[in-house]
Amino acid sequence: MQKETKDRLSRGWVAGVSALVLAVGAGTTWLVANQRTANPPAPSETPSSVQNGAPSTQEPTQTPTAPATEVRAQAFYLQDRGGSFALVPTPVQVASKATPEQALERAFTRLLASPSQSAASNSFSTIPEATQLRSLRVAEDGIYVDLSEEFIRGGGSTSMMGRLGQVVYTATSFDPQAKVWISVSGEPLTLLGGEGLQVPQPITRESFKREFAL
Repeated sequence: MQKETKDRLSRGWVAGVSALVLAVGAGTTWLVANQRTANPPAPSETPSSVQNGAPSTQEPTQTPTAPATEVRAQAFYLQDRGGSFALVPTPVQVASKATPEQALERAFTRLLASPSQSAASNSFSTIPEATQLRSLRVAEDGIYVDLSEEFIRGGGSTSMMGRLGQVVYTATSFDPQAKVWISVSGEPLTLLGGEGLQVPQPITRESFKREFAL
């Protein structure tokens, strides 16, 4: 009789523990399910470099670099206008980083070259081909140009006035109002040619037009 009682108690205890385990398991399953519902997984993000399952071949956009600009100086030549002569400019390209002195030196190099190679169409130069630029300086009070002795050799009065105008206008191609100081072999130019044309110092475009008629 006691043995049957113990067996019944044992079976009841086991059944109670099993029921408790089942209850706990069911509660845990319900909690996990509700937690997943409350916090759904974040949708996966497709990297910008991958579209439609394939990597993008588009290269990064680069801003093009603007080409360096060029400073334009001018060399002046003479042009026959039928009874008179006009001073006409020819553009001379120089590097954008050039100083005013370097730009004007480049213009005079063009000007003093052979007229057949440097002059614009229907224009010419009366500066002797052997003339050299000895020095050029840009200062606060004007532009100083020193030429070789060949500059004052040969030609009549028209030729002398024409070459003087070429130098004055070329030197002032950046600043038409600038004053020009001209010297020959280091000496100030006061008389030009065998006829002794007086050259005012400093000379400007305005004073050239007033003193010399081409």
